[in-house]
Formats: sequence, C-alpha cells, structure tokens
Amino acid sequence: MLTRELLHREWTAFRRPGRLIALTTAVLTVIAAGLLYAFGNQVSCDGPCPRDPTAADGSIVGDQFWLLHRELGREGAITVRMTSMTGTITYPPPDHDQIVSGLVPWAKAGVIIKDGVRQGSSYAALMMTGGHGVRMQHDYRHDIAGSAGGLSPRSPRWLRLARSGETITGSESADGLRWHTVGTVKLTGLPETVQVGLFATSPGDLTLRRVGLGGAVEESRFTQATGVFDHVTVEGASAAAWRSEAVGEMNHTDWEKYHNASGAVEKNGVITVSGSGDIGPSGSEVAITVEKTLPGLVIMLIIVVVLAARFGARAHPPVSRQALTARAVVVGTATFVTGLAAVGVVLPVGVAILSGNGVPVQPVSPLTGVRVVVGIAAVLALCAVLSYGLGALLRRGWAAVLLALTLVAVPYAVTAFPLLPDAVSQWLLRLTPAAGFAVQQTAVEYPQVVAHYAPSTGYFPLPGWAGFAVLCAYTLTVVWQAAKRL
Repeated sequence: MLTRELLHREWTAFRRPGRLIALTTAVLTVIAAGLLYAFGNQVSCDGPCPRDPTAADGSIVGDQFWLLHRELGREGAITVRMTSMTGTITYPPPDHDQIVSGLVPWAKAGVIIKDGVRQGSSYAALMMTGGHGVRMQHDYRHDIAGSAGGLSPRSPRWLRLARSGETITGSESADGLRWHTVGTVKLTGLPETVQVGLFATSPGDLTLRRVGLGGAVEESRFTQATGVFDHVTVEGASAAAWRSEAVGEMNHTDWEKYHNASGAVEKNGVITVSGSGDIGPSGSEVAITVEKTLPGLVIMLIIVVVLAARFGARAHPPVSRQALTARAVVVGTATFVTGLAAVGVVLPVGVAILSGNGVPVQPVSPLTGVRVVVGIAAVLALCAVLSYGLGALLRRGWAAVLLALTLVAVPYAVTAFPLLPDAVSQWLLRLTPAAGFAVQQTAVEYPQVVAHYAPSTGYFPLPGWAGFAVLCAYTLTVVWQAAKRL
C-alpha cells in the first residue's frame, strides 16, 4: 500500500538538482520553440489581408464558387434538369501549358439555397459530383449521399431543393416525375429572404510528390467544373432578374483569363455555369492547427525519457512492489506537472501570437483545448513511467535509454515529417508507444474533402483514446515485468 511517507521519501530521492534542472530545461525548450514558431509565421499583404471564410461556429471553411442566383422567400423551391458536367485540370510548371479534360472526384455543380452571398454563411446544396454521384451537403461539414453514377444528355438528372421555413429538402429524379428524397436538413436561424440558384465549383487536384526516404508532400493543380442546366423553374422567388457573381475570388488564373472564364451563360433556356474552388471544411493545409505550436515537444520527450530511464536503472534488487510503484508515481507526477506547465503556456500564447500575425488558426472549443493540454501531459507522464520501468527491468542506464528512445522518441520524431512512406509512418504510430500522441490531434478527417491524411500533416492513424490505450498497455506490461524481476 502506498503511504504518504513512502511517496515523500521517493520524491526526496528523485528531486536532485540535476533532475529538476533537466525538467525545467524541458519546459523552457517547449515554450521557446513554440514562441519562435509563432513569431516566425506572419502574413503580409499589399493593403488589408483578406480574411479566411468562417462558419457560424467560428471554424475556417472553404466557400468559393460561381453562383447564379435570385431571392427566395420562406416557402419555395428550385427545380432543374442537369444534362452535362465537364471539367478541366491544368498542370503547374514545367507542364503549365498542358490542359486535360476531366473532373476531380469532388467537383460540384447543382442547386443551392444560401443565407446571402457572404462567404461562410449557412447553406444547403444538392449537387452532382465528379465521382460520388448525387450529394446533399449543408453548413460545410455535413454530407448526405444520393444515387451513384454520372449523367449525360441521354441520362440526365433532375434536382430539386425546396424550402419551408428553416427546413430544406433535397430530392432527385431520373425523369422529373418520380422523385426520391436525398435528405432533409434544418438551417437554424435562416432569415426570411435567402438566395437560391445554380452553382459550380471544383477543388484543386491533389497529387503527392515523393521526398526523403519515400515520404510525400502535396501539390495542387487548378481545376474548373462546368454544369449545364435546363428546365429551370423557381417557385416562391422574387420577380427580379438573375444575378451572376463569384462567391470568393475567381478569374485570376491564366486559364480563366485567356481560355474559359468562370461564370454563368444563358442561351435558349440552357444555363451553363463554370466555377472553381470548394464549399466545405478547410484542411490543415489552409489553417494551422493548434498543435503546430509544439515543435519543441520532441526535445522535451527525449529529456524526459533519458532522465526516467537512468533513474529506473538505479533500482537494485530487492525492491518492494510498493517502493517501485511509489517511484513510478513520483516520476509520472513530476513529468505530468512539467508537461502541463509547458503545453498549458505555449498553446494559448502561441495561438494568440499567430492570430495577431494574421495567420489563420483553426479554432478549437475550450473542452478540446483542455483535452490537448491534459492529454499531452498524461502521455509524457506515461512515457516517463515506461522509460523508468525499462531502466528498472534492464538495470543498465544506456541500454534502457537506447530502447526507450527507439520505442517512443524516434517513431514520434520521424513521423512528424514527410521522411518515410505514409504507410510506414502510420504503422509506427499504431504499433509503438508513440501512438499515445494521437491525443494531440485536432485536425478532422472529412470523407468529402480530398487531402493528404498522413502523420506528417497532423493526422494519426488511431483515434486519441486508442493511441492512449496502446501506450498504457506498453507501460503496464513493462512496469509489471520490472516489479516481478526486482
């Protein structure tokens, strides 16, 4: 049984000046590295910098498309027949003159109801996509699947979006007679008058370029989507003429300037809408996630691992299980407090500095912020206890340090950069104790967004709780074996 006297005795043995200096150095390193990263990132513009679109919840989103629209009241609907959807992909230098026809999988064209034309405002849209059939999406994060397949003049798709107060219903049909409901959503706070119309957009074509020992970095090519509509009817709309405009910046690329400008054209009852961009969540390539303010964490991890492993190697048998447990508690608690101080300071301060420098930072809720700070401190504490257990088990400081670094610090460090193939990095973060650092991830993986979802871009292969469980399993196993041996 652990007693206060036993814990006090082990804490007194642990708090040597050298160890306290090492822990203090670890805290200062994390804070200094985070502040250097924050101060070193700035955004400068000729004049006021444009703000990234933000949704109602404060999250940074993508909201760029071409819109042909008119006003719609509390009750009404838009119905169209879509007969064609085409696209183009342009290649960057040295192949900038190469243009190929085709659609990226999440190119979108269809009908939309939106709270004005301000970027980030609430919306619901029913659309054809480049590779995922009919979809209904709303408020950037939500996606509902309709029927699969494409379309052609011989096999068109009818799309209908109906409004009743704050409720939006999307329906599709193959012949305009028999309708199937794709989804019904509620847009809370939708005003009396909204905009209804036709839209087109197309996100960049993501490709991966190999670097390092098989790692990958992402490159994006400009794309454009074009939708062709006829049989356009609107119920409940104002008598004003259609208005055609870009939501977000458009027509700045050479392709749009000299070949095919984004926009909307009506001829003989047929409307053609072309656009580029995206409507949906923004990934970590657009807005920095809060955990990016922790570049010094790996240095702190190395310090903690070395300190704990050497301290564990000083345990000589016989040692009671109570004494071994007390030492593990002391090591873990000291590391937890150290991690809490370091991350708890640098995270909010670094985010504030980045925001002040005009750098877009994806906001997180207070609960998520606490989860990241406490979670990282807990993971560091477990890594320290694991290293202590290895030292006690092996009874050789250099061997315990080497093994602990190999199991924990090396996998965490090498997967943070695009050095190894993504698959190798993902398996390292599934099978080693470094899986525990998944608790720091705040970036969200969305199936309707094509992105480089890899450890080097901040995406762990396991959810936070599962990675933490892997680390706990390693720690319990090692400490149990050490207790049996001593």
